[in-house]
Amino acid sequence: MGATVFFGCTFVAFGPAFSLFLLTVAGDPLRIIILVAGAFFWLVSLLLASLIWFISVQFSNREDSRLQYGLLVFGAAVSVLLQEVFRFAYFKLLKKADEGLAMLSEDGQSPISLKQMAYVSGLSFGIISGVFSVINILADSIGPGIVGIHGDSPYYFITSAFLTMAVVFLHTFWGVIFFDACERRRYWSLVLVVASHLITSGLTFLNPWYQASLVPIYVITISMGVWAFFTAGGSLHNVLACLSCKQEEENRVMVYSALQVPVED
Repeated sequence: MGATVFFGCTFVAFGPAFSLFLLTVAGDPLRIIILVAGAFFWLVSLLLASLIWFISVQFSNREDSRLQYGLLVFGAAVSVLLQEVFRFAYFKLLKKADEGLAMLSEDGQSPISLKQMAYVSGLSFGIISGVFSVINILADSIGPGIVGIHGDSPYYFITSAFLTMAVVFLHTFWGVIFFDACERRRYWSLVLVVASHLITSGLTFLNPWYQASLVPIYVITISMGVWAFFTAGGSLHNVLACLSCKQEEENRVMVYSALQVPVED
C-alpha cells in the first residue's frame, strides 16, 4: 500500500513536469543549462528566506504559539518575494546571455528566444519548488503508518500531490508572464504575478481544509495558464489549427497529387 501511494502521488505531482521536460527541454543542451541554472537561483532564494525565518525564530518567544504561526506566515511571504526577486535577477542574466549568444552566432541571432527562456526558467522554478515541497511527504507515504487513523484527513497525500502539480504549472506560467512583463515594462503584470504568488502561498495555510485551498489554487492555475498562453503568442486560431492539422495535411496531399504534374527528368 505504501509503495502504491508513493508512486501514484509521485506520478501525479511530477508526471506532467517530466513530460514537459522530455518533450521540450531534454533534446536541447542550451535549454538544459537554463533549467539547471534556474533551479540554482530558486535554491539561493530559498536559502535566504530560510535564513531570515531562522533568525526571526531565534530572537522570538518560542513558547508563544500564535507568534510562531505569525512568523511562519511571515517566512512564507518573504520566500515568495525573494523568489520573484531572483526570478527578475535571472531574467537580467538571461537577457545578457541572449545578447552574447547573438554576437557569437553567424547570423547575428540568438539560438533561443526570450519566450523559450522564460518557459524553461519557469519550469525549472516549478520543478525544484515542487521537489522541495513534497519530497518529505512522499518519503512518509512509504510507511509505516496509515493516514487518517487518528481522525486526520485520508486525502493528505493525494491532495499534496495535486497541489505540487499546480505549483509546477504556476511557476511555468509565472515565468512566461514575468519575463514578458519585464521585457515590455508592464509593471501591472508584475504586480499581478507577485500578488497571485502570495495568494497561492497564503491559501496553503487553510489546509487541512483542502476544498478551500485546492479549488482556488486550481482556478488561479487555469487563469494564469490562459494568460501565459496568449502572452506567448497563442490564439484560438492556433488551437483550432493544431486540432485540425492532421486533416489539413491530408487535404494538402490530395490537392498536390490531383493538380501537380510530376516533373520529368
